[in-house]
Amino acid sequence: MISLTDSQKIGMGLTGFGVFFLFFGMILFFDKALLAIGNILFVAGLSFVIGLERTFRFFFQRHKIKATGFFLGGVLVVLIGWPIVGVVLEVYGFFLLFRGFFPVAVGFIRRVPVLGYLLNLPGISGLVDKVGESNTMCFWFGVLLENISERLLILYL
Repeated sequence: MISLTDSQKIGMGLTGFGVFFLFFGMILFFDKALLAIGNILFVAGLSFVIGLERTFRFFFQRHKIKATGFFLGGVLVVLIGWPIVGVVLEVYGFFLLFRGFFPVAVGFIRRVPVLGYLLNLPGISGLVDKVGESNTMCFWFGVLLENISERLLILYL
């Protein structure tokens, strides 16, 4: 069993509430207030779980500066009041930040009995293999983000 310190338990709660508020804010048509609260709780919870020093080291590594810029820039844009643009930036930054984790997650899910069987079905396995290749997924997500951002920019202007 994994033992957690009190600050890690608080961080898990804050992160959980942050994810809940983010999800609920998206369900309610990108409610600015809920998304802003969710962002603040998520980042604060992450800091509590892994510690401030490790959080700064994770976000501000030289090769993750672009990803951190998109993620934290998206948080700032949501706080300013443009929730749809902010969430798109956050999601792209999230994918860039955690792209090294996706192959590990896909490998883990493939070992789960029922989910592994579903992920190895002929039509789904090719898609899952592409998701497992982190660079390919981020490239196509980047292309999609550029197209969406151009259209959103036209709508807002």
